[in-house]
Amino acid sequence: MEAMLRLGVFIGILLLMVILEALSPTRHLSIPRRQRWTINLGLAALNAGVMRISIGAAAWLAANWAVEQQLGLFNILPVPNGLNILLSLLLLDLGIYTQHVAAHRWQWFWRLHQVHHSDIDFDTTTAVRFHPLEIMLSMLYKILLVIALGADPLAVIAFEIILNGCALFNHGNVSLPPLVERGLRYLLVTPDMHRIHHSARQAETDSNYGFSLSCWDRLFKTYCHQSQQAQTEMTIGLNEFRDRQELSFLQLLAMPFRALRKR
Repeated sequence: MEAMLRLGVFIGILLLMVILEALSPTRHLSIPRRQRWTINLGLAALNAGVMRISIGAAAWLAANWAVEQQLGLFNILPVPNGLNILLSLLLLDLGIYTQHVAAHRWQWFWRLHQVHHSDIDFDTTTAVRFHPLEIMLSMLYKILLVIALGADPLAVIAFEIILNGCALFNHGNVSLPPLVERGLRYLLVTPDMHRIHHSARQAETDSNYGFSLSCWDRLFKTYCHQSQQAQTEMTIGLNEFRDRQELSFLQLLAMPFRALRKR
């Protein structure tokens, strides 16, 4: 039931973003959708299959186990249930922000994460372009975080849905009205904000790490308000990976195991 709920919301938001991208795109894509989407959605399908047969619902199961064993911060402290859910959502989001920073600063982690950043276009399918090992590592990290917090199981389900939905939204090749974009950015990571994170300029790549809430980047001084180049002109991806032959499905799976190129 939990998995079907997440899948249903994911597919619904994905379809909505694809429609919005067709109606009001920000950038002209340099690679045909069929070529990129086959790779990005292929990675998503592979990751879903790997997680299905391994540790797919482990974060939710870990939350239930922590409640049964009375483990974790919120199972030890007398925290009202509503506050437990709110704090769990906030701290889990902070945890994902921290993980994202680590993915850029630790070379062994960057080997995996560069698969995501190697996309030389930017649209909602970029949100699911991850190496399977990074997906599994992220889930193990979330399991430990959930147990340490004693997060409410409902909060864990809600967090997974929010995280996936926000990732599809803020990777969208959509053009929001300037007033809406500026106002929304005070709370959430917007496409214009996250597109800066996918700039080929390393100073911009190493900024705007948030996936859902935008407050963490401001709080920890990793926020970049505007890219050096216009959003429609900035180079997307990694300078060290511009050859399309190196960005095929099988090449992306092998990428973390090759010599790390200078950024």
